[in-house]
Amino acid sequence: MTTTNASTDEALSLQKGAAAEVDFDVIGIGAGFAGLALIHYVRELGLSVRIFDRASDIGGTWTWNRYPGAATDSESYYYCLAFSKELLQEWSWTKRYPGWEETHRYFHFIADKCQMRPHIQLDTEIVEARYLDGQGRWQITTRSGETYTCKYFVSGMGMISEPMIPKIEGMDSFRGPLFHSSRWPQEGLDYAGKRIGIIGAGATTVQMLPVVAETAGSVTVFQRTPNYVLPAMQKPMTPEWEKEIKADYDAVIAKCRNHVFGMAFDSPVGRNAVDTPHEERQRIFEENWTGSFRWVFETFDDLLTSPEANRMASEFIVAKMKERVDDPEIAKLLSPSFDDYPLFAKRPPLDHGYFEAFNRDNVRLVDIKDREPLVEITETGIRTTREHYEFDIIVLATGFKAYTGALEAFPIRGSSGKTLAETWKTVSESIMGVCVANFPNMFIVTGPQAPFANLPTSIEQNVIWISRCIAKMEREGFDVFKPRLEAQREWTAHTADIHGQTLMAEGGKVHSWMMGANRQDKPPRVLIYFGGANNYYDRLDQSADQGFPELEFEKLSG
Repeated sequence: MTTTNASTDEALSLQKGAAAEVDFDVIGIGAGFAGLALIHYVRELGLSVRIFDRASDIGGTWTWNRYPGAATDSESYYYCLAFSKELLQEWSWTKRYPGWEETHRYFHFIADKCQMRPHIQLDTEIVEARYLDGQGRWQITTRSGETYTCKYFVSGMGMISEPMIPKIEGMDSFRGPLFHSSRWPQEGLDYAGKRIGIIGAGATTVQMLPVVAETAGSVTVFQRTPNYVLPAMQKPMTPEWEKEIKADYDAVIAKCRNHVFGMAFDSPVGRNAVDTPHEERQRIFEENWTGSFRWVFETFDDLLTSPEANRMASEFIVAKMKERVDDPEIAKLLSPSFDDYPLFAKRPPLDHGYFEAFNRDNVRLVDIKDREPLVEITETGIRTTREHYEFDIIVLATGFKAYTGALEAFPIRGSSGKTLAETWKTVSESIMGVCVANFPNMFIVTGPQAPFANLPTSIEQNVIWISRCIAKMEREGFDVFKPRLEAQREWTAHTADIHGQTLMAEGGKVHSWMMGANRQDKPPRVLIYFGGANNYYDRLDQSADQGFPELEFEKLSG
């Protein structure tokens, strides 16, 4: 490690040649699932590793997302790392969907049991990462001016970690607290009895509203696009249920590894909605209305591939949603239509009492898409084309710059000198979401063009691939790997081709973050591999088994 005020140009003037000494073999950014997994697998190789995080605690997204009601949407018992059978048996979840507090405790459990803390440096923001061409090294610079070098640089910053802050006239003029939901103040914010405005009606608001409305004076939700909302149906983790899970945890992990969305679901089920008589189809829909995303995958196999089947599913969901809202007009505003967009063109949230919240006298819904568009934020509230709403607190539940945002938030410069932000200006290309051409010796965990699936499963599969690549290089004496441009073009074309065949391609017209269509600074693009997480994991294994043909390996001369 070096502490210096020297310029980056001075750093680049170091002697080029054979691989130089480094501070750490591997440096990663992000102390969430990716960071902890990286520590485990890198230590198994006998290499040194340091994980940096600007937060004051470990946990990744669960350190930042602490808004009231924040919880997982994956069921707890497979929302975890799987590298240790002993830890899977020892840790006990208390409910089906743990809140951020319990999930955070899980991270501490893993870090302490595996003695990971010496490898983690918190309260350290990285402001630049630069590849030192000719040296086969990366140089990482912190906010305080410290520099560190490594052979392998890994981003574990997460696919939904960089907040999307909308450009709204007058945002700086509001006199009260105004913040993004993922930066909810942990101290000093008492919202009891206060007038609260929430801009955005996605997954965060679906979780937040029922909790905030219980004690707030009033809550007004400004909605652009209504969502298909599936039921969570929270329940405690009973001793009997836990015993059943732990009796064959290997089978649970195998289900995740072999499922199209990385979930421990029993699918495919071998039947299609379009081939099923109406009454039988409704019965299957109803019997499986038991909570979680299971409903989409354990009813019929064609809900996300057939427009006709998707319409059937969409209409069933909307009917269920409307049953729980007393005011027909509000129910209509909350209900999407297949004619507007299909199920899963936007990621559906899971509900913990969202619709019942709109039956409260202190909750109001404002349609800012068609009825009264948002005009500005004032000193005392929010003005639409129809009305001025007075607030004490304004929450921006406006989503994230998905997949690429954190990687573009500070300069990451590859061998060409261009940053990732510059490289991805029009198309966010990669090789399987883990490597990018012209960025040697750099890995990304769940980057653009990786699947959208149960994240711990995808993260661990990525880190296994990364560790196998590093092992090959160390075993065979290679100093540098260079992602092949032709491999990147092939993967990008393959991902786009699959995307175009799915109903998810409709997401662009409803501002879906899954296509980056919620961003005001970039056009929509293909960000997700929809060919099935299970097929993607197979592709990773095949790549490693074949010696990583997507990469070119080099030895530097001494």
